[in-house]
Amino acid sequence: MNSSTQLSETEVQRIELGVLRQEHHDLDLAITALQITHPGDVLTIKRLKRKKLMLKDRIARIEDAINPDIIA
Repeated sequence: MNSSTQLSETEVQRIELGVLRQEHHDLDLAITALQITHPGDVLTIKRLKRKKLMLKDRIARIEDAINPDIIA
């Protein structure tokens, strides 16, 4: 295994974490814009909020995998 060309599992998780955080932020902006421009589109807003919550859960799982809360 050549360490200069392959990423460790932790590095991959950190990259995925960055992507998920950006997607979470983008969804937040989209929800806000939709609430302003189309406040009656409740179903779409609910779906986006549900997706945002699922992203938040994935982010938390990855953060826990990277930095486990070990009680000694």
